[in-house]
Amino acid sequence: MSVQYKKNRHAAYLLHAHIVFVTKYRRKIFAPAHHDAFREAARQVCAEFGVEIEECNGESDHVHLLVNYPPSIQLTRLINSLKAVSSRRMRRQFADLVAAYSKPVLWSRAYFVSSCGGAPLSVIKEYIENQQG
Repeated sequence: MSVQYKKNRHAAYLLHAHIVFVTKYRRKIFAPAHHDAFREAARQVCAEFGVEIEECNGESDHVHLLVNYPPSIQLTRLINSLKAVSSRRMRRQFADLVAAYSKPVLWSRAYFVSSCGGAPLSVIKEYIENQQG
């Protein structure tokens, strides 16, 4: 398998991050339609940042993303945008998400992010693909 490095004016790179968002209070509120809406919101946010989503899936209380990003991106800014935009859009689209919380929230304040240099990407992709969603 040959590695396809990305290039811009000043760098050649291949950066991947595994990101996990958990619902507030770990409530099991996501159905397949919610995951589809999250994927669409994440796709739009990532496109604005110049980030590629390689995999996106999850279960009833969390979502996983595997992204390929340029070195100019600050992951914290990307993550904050992903959480804010997806929360706002999904709560606007689904009344059941609004009813699940007394305040306008969806995600826990915490998140998980890991660079993917240690494990083969195929292992991480397979893990995310096997999430229920």
